[in-house]
Amino acid sequence: MPEQCGRTFDEVLLSGYLDDALVQGDEQRVRVHLEDCATCRTLVEELAAVREATMSSTFDTPRDHEWPEMPRTGASRLAHGMGWPLVMAWVVLFGGYALWELWTEAENLLEQLILVGGVSGIGLLFLRVLIDRLDALKTDRYREVQK
Repeated sequence: MPEQCGRTFDEVLLSGYLDDALVQGDEQRVRVHLEDCATCRTLVEELAAVREATMSSTFDTPRDHEWPEMPRTGASRLAHGMGWPLVMAWVVLFGGYALWELWTEAENLLEQLILVGGVSGIGLLFLRVLIDRLDALKTDRYREVQK
């Protein structure tokens, strides 16, 4: 069991020190502690070795046919590209027709208000999610990352 060094700060600061991500006060406190503590110096050296190994690691990008989510043939790409818009158009048309039928068949105002309120609520929630996703797409830092 390693001996306790009496460190008065969290071990996370050692990693932050290694990454040069600490504010001046924390950086000074860690540096002074490392001058006196061999255990923490060894830990920082081990962290630096791990960091160097991970930063120098490379990996081969898989070829397109190795990605299972990619359509494999032209017909598959066409079906994939047309399938979702077709399903969404069907949902909108069928939903609109169903709403129209329910609205015209409703006998009293309460039924119509319940119908409009529920559908409007679901529609607004969907619209909010759509707006948030489109806004996040503009600032997505991983958008340019290639597979």
